[in-house]
Amino acid sequence: MKAEKKTPDYVFEASWEVCNKVGGIYTVLSTHAKTLQETICQNLFFIGPDFEKIPSNPLTQNPLFTEDRSLYADWLKAAAGEGLRVRAGRWNIPGQPVALLVDFTPFYAQKNDIYAQAWELFGVDSLHGYGDYDEANMFSYAAAKVVESFYGYVIAGCKRPDGSSPRVVYQAHEWMTALGMMFLKHWLPSIATVFTTHATSIGRSIAGNNKPLYDYLPGYFGDQMAQELNMESKHSVEKQAAHRADCFTTVSEITNRECTQLLEKPADVVLMNGFEDDFVPKGTAFTARRRQARRCMLDKASRLLGKTFADDALIIGTGGRFEFRNKGFDLLLESLRRLGERGAVGREVIAFINVPHWHAWPEVMDKVNIIFVPCYLDGKDGLFNLNYYDLLIGNDIGIYPSYYEPWGYTPLESIAFHVPTITTDLAGFGLWVQSEREASPKLMADEDFGVEVVHRTDSNFDEAAEQIARYISTFATSSPERIKNMRASAAALSKKALWSVFATYYRDAYDFALRAAEKRIMEKS
Repeated sequence: MKAEKKTPDYVFEASWEVCNKVGGIYTVLSTHAKTLQETICQNLFFIGPDFEKIPSNPLTQNPLFTEDRSLYADWLKAAAGEGLRVRAGRWNIPGQPVALLVDFTPFYAQKNDIYAQAWELFGVDSLHGYGDYDEANMFSYAAAKVVESFYGYVIAGCKRPDGSSPRVVYQAHEWMTALGMMFLKHWLPSIATVFTTHATSIGRSIAGNNKPLYDYLPGYFGDQMAQELNMESKHSVEKQAAHRADCFTTVSEITNRECTQLLEKPADVVLMNGFEDDFVPKGTAFTARRRQARRCMLDKASRLLGKTFADDALIIGTGGRFEFRNKGFDLLLESLRRLGERGAVGREVIAFINVPHWHAWPEVMDKVNIIFVPCYLDGKDGLFNLNYYDLLIGNDIGIYPSYYEPWGYTPLESIAFHVPTITTDLAGFGLWVQSEREASPKLMADEDFGVEVVHRTDSNFDEAAEQIARYISTFATSSPERIKNMRASAAALSKKALWSVFATYYRDAYDFALRAAEKRIMEKS
């Protein structure tokens, strides 16, 4: 008989992106909070950096955080007496979870001592740290001190119904919180630790430096590449955390291959990234929003290009961080170039590349009407004045042909809005799509499947570009009925990636970590 999974009474998640919208990890945390609270652990706490307290930061008020001075007021007073500058409140996301924002700047005075202890206790080499290394680690250390203080003041005296001590999990996201996780495990061995790498620092660096990651992955040695790429300290703290956490996790099978090779540690559990679609409009509201988005994009394209577009113009959309090769923007442009040369799709094509970048205005290129929109689509961009999702709903096709993509929220968001989408098998999301199709004969036989997974390697750029161009041509000439089926298929697939489905992987990780912590305590007693 299979043993019942152990569930935590308290979960702390530490990340640089708590109440700080800078990347994909923000989406992971902010979308899974409500589901984790409702299905696994009500006592869910997020720990992030308090940028309002940093003198050099221009942010005077964080709109993502609402302070509540009555929340754990006694503990906050005690924490202040311990030299911890922490504010408690709510993260303004679904579920309104507790957020603890910590001012980490006072720990700079202890930096050398902290790094010396990290070397002696964990073998973390901080000698070669530069740039954001100190900032991240001081936050990481401060976050761990906050949990140590909270545990001693709030949790330590509590008991579960069976008389045992509360089960506590501390989950650290990315190398930026790795150091604190190791210290916390050292200070409080009863706390179960989970370390999640969303992309290895070395893997991202190899890809970002235009080195062939996949064809030569079995030949790369992480420590050696860290020296070559001047990444020794970040790699060191990440690698040690992967080996020392009670449960090491990553977000996809493709990133797990990186971890196995470059960190010399396979993941104990793969935590695939889910999504919530409660903000996707339904019924007539969906139709109205899609119509509004298309009208807005066609109008702006007409103004920028000086010509009028028909209502049936094919709108292609993409987005993400400005990583030209990693996100596959180079491949997309080549595909569109080939499409433009042929000019045989029967419809006008407009491609919007919505990628925040340091540009002063939109740029217009190429024969198939490519418009580069280099600003955050937050509803106040000055061009569309609609947020990203309010435009996404108007796309006919979403194209995200990534070369390096541990998961891939952008294509998942795209299909959630019923948009047929292209991704690649170098994206974690693309591999998941393939696994879903392989597991279902019905999906495998569906010619109107809503996601096209393009095969990518280090050496098949031309073939991949050709495949994407052919897919666009096929879509552009498809019947309305077939397009309707593809849109329905895309939306149905997105339902399989909801957090209500993927939360089970968090149960597995918590169970794995709690059992490891209990075993550690029993062996020491």
